[in-house]
Amino acid sequence: MDTYAKAVSQLKAAVEAAMKKAVAAGTLPEAELPEFIVEVPADTSHGDFATNAAMAGAKAFRMPPFKIAQAITENLDLSGTFFEKCETAGPGFINFFLGGEFYAGTVRDILRDPEGYGSSDFGKGEKVMVEFVSANPTGPMHMGNARGGALGDCLASVLSKAGYQAYREFYVNDAGNQIEKFASSLEARYLQIYKGDEIVFPEDGYQGGDITDLANEYNSEFGDALLNVTSDERKKALVDYALPKNIKKMQEDMAAYKITYDKWFFESELHKSGAVKAVVDELTAKGLTYELDGAVWYKNKEVLTKQLLSEGKTQKYIDNLELKDDVLIRKNGNPTYFAADIAYHKNKFDRGFTTLIDVWGADHHGHVMRMKGAMDAVGKDGSKLTVVLMQLVKLLRDGKPAKMSKRTGKAIQLRDLLEEVPVDSARFLFNTREANTQMDFDLDVAVKQDNQNPVYYVQYAHARICSIFKALASDGITPRECTDAELALLTAPEEKELISHLALYGSEIISAAKDYDPTKITRYVTRLATLFHKFYNACRVKGEDEGLTQARLALCDCVRAVIKNVLTMFNITCPESM
Repeated sequence: MDTYAKAVSQLKAAVEAAMKKAVAAGTLPEAELPEFIVEVPADTSHGDFATNAAMAGAKAFRMPPFKIAQAITENLDLSGTFFEKCETAGPGFINFFLGGEFYAGTVRDILRDPEGYGSSDFGKGEKVMVEFVSANPTGPMHMGNARGGALGDCLASVLSKAGYQAYREFYVNDAGNQIEKFASSLEARYLQIYKGDEIVFPEDGYQGGDITDLANEYNSEFGDALLNVTSDERKKALVDYALPKNIKKMQEDMAAYKITYDKWFFESELHKSGAVKAVVDELTAKGLTYELDGAVWYKNKEVLTKQLLSEGKTQKYIDNLELKDDVLIRKNGNPTYFAADIAYHKNKFDRGFTTLIDVWGADHHGHVMRMKGAMDAVGKDGSKLTVVLMQLVKLLRDGKPAKMSKRTGKAIQLRDLLEEVPVDSARFLFNTREANTQMDFDLDVAVKQDNQNPVYYVQYAHARICSIFKALASDGITPRECTDAELALLTAPEEKELISHLALYGSEIISAAKDYDPTKITRYVTRLATLFHKFYNACRVKGEDEGLTQARLALCDCVRAVIKNVLTMFNITCPESM
């Protein structure tokens, strides 16, 4: 347990003991002790820690929170803790003030294990699957994939840091309706090479220039070999040629984006193995399908209505959702994407993953509830499937929406972005806004090498600390282990504020893991850089007092270690000079 966790534990125990003592003394009535929280307040000017125990106990004790707070503080014993005093505030908050031992302990925690600092066993080794990007392999990857890639990869890293076994997976939709459309589009473009406008392009075909490029590439290698074969043979040959090329490009793009997946899972394998048919048969055996107009339908409305009613939802609420049934097998005998998706998510659970996290575009919001319901229907726990819905990205250049790549003059794709913007900037910037908010990605800021670029700002703080150590080394000053008395010299407000923020790192990791929100960590490390610069400008590292110099060097080393810890976790470069 690190110093921060000990502080929280000490306060909880002290407050509980105070409430029991107050009850015994008759100051508080007999009642079950309330659940309460201990936290670092957003504004620490009134205290370093705070608790809502008095307000949480108002119902149980049937007293005004302020009187409960008085009873607690009158019976509070802070001896043997990191805290020196407490005060009541507002309607019943109790604020606590730290002593010097907390700050020294935090510095020691970090220097004892710089790489491991912030790690915990919160996740208890639970196997978690994070599936993200999973772009359609029929075309190039776009900005949504860029954002999803950064969020999903960094989320998996946060989960690992918090003690989960986190796995990364890319689901390749290499079967189904989109592949049929891909085949028809390729066929039309190939035949147009020889027959021109005589060949009408499919109305719902893929219009992208990449389809034309692939058809031309095939023609360059094999000429008119497909002119006089059946349409089915032609389509199969074109897809067998083009699809592996597209998948290879996706894998190359992800590698360039510093993302390594544990598995690339191919939808076609589900069909070949019979898993899709098996899951439809299972639903049918449970009476959850029916046939209509030659197709097999899933009773989605019935399943979700029962589930929502059991959760206490009203029929009016359910009616407003306008639930509908879903086709599993089309009248032509082909399974739908939904059928394959049920089989895929069941497969994840069958592989031993107890929590599934999908990072999807916000346009899939209607798919979330029915997929959770389908998991319950096939005997899995739908509540263990969480979908992180991601809003759109708007690219800006010169303060205006940017839609065209400078290099190609075409719509900006992930590959174009990575050629224009440093990977470190892209990964960091896409993690500065929560997934559920629309994001403006400023291309001009992303390439800047100044403090306007958040990742540069953080990297510069690390490099600046490295330069401090180099400069002092040239003066014959090298860091050594500090005594308790020396660490107790770190009493300037900027020093205490900086150490308090360092102490929060482990709890921020756990919070980000619980909320599936890695952007909390980019905000944390950006704030850390700000507090370091504030400290550096206010406190001279090299001073006349050798002990204070060493204590401040230790503090600098802590900041350097935590910045490196975060950037390394997020697979972002951590330079020693800039």
